[in-house]
Amino acid sequence: MKEVYSSFTDAVADIKDGSTIMVGGFGLCGIPENLIKGLRETGVKDLTIISNNCGVDDWGLGLLLENKQINKIYASYVGENKEFERQVLAGELEVELVPQGTLSERIRAGGAGIPAFYTPAGVGTKIAEGKETRIFDGKEYLLEKAMKADFSLVRAYLGDKHGNLNYRKTAQNFNPMIAAAGKVTIAEVENLVEAGDLNPEHIHTPSIYVNKLIVGEQEKRIERRTVAQS
Repeated sequence: MKEVYSSFTDAVADIKDGSTIMVGGFGLCGIPENLIKGLRETGVKDLTIISNNCGVDDWGLGLLLENKQINKIYASYVGENKEFERQVLAGELEVELVPQGTLSERIRAGGAGIPAFYTPAGVGTKIAEGKETRIFDGKEYLLEKAMKADFSLVRAYLGDKHGNLNYRKTAQNFNPMIAAAGKVTIAEVENLVEAGDLNPEHIHTPSIYVNKLIVGEQEKRIERRTVAQS
């Protein structure tokens, strides 16, 4: 059985200054909302974040940006956060943009123990500068290295007390591969059930990857509300 925490700040208490953290989610979908808030309360700084994006100004990873806790971020999209833009232009935040498919595969490779792989994405662009390339079947490919992290923060819809996880619909996004790529994985679950209650065929992340569990109610904010004209 995994330890089930009752405090979000306690769940992330092992995260220290300078840690590298992977955070699940896509936009605001599937993000570990309460673990991020707990991390904000701890005040740890100089964090390196690996995530698809950095939330919005007042939610998600944007809360850590606002609190000046992030030193560097690897992401594929950064267009919804004005504070992010301000910090980059002011030289306060280091950013490495990674094509979305490449980011996903670098994380997956890290969890699978694959040190690097070749991809056509980014060939002939600034992304390829300083990286090894190779020709396969007459086509040029770029060598990309796997990503791993000190900690992975993920959110699941269902979890059992062994740590098996199920993600709901599009919240599967980056969560499954991020859960596998951290030395320590902390899972925030919406619903916790007894061991054996989950159908084995519905388990997306096996318990072997999960170290800590905590139950959290989600606000599930909408990143950008679009209303159709009547």
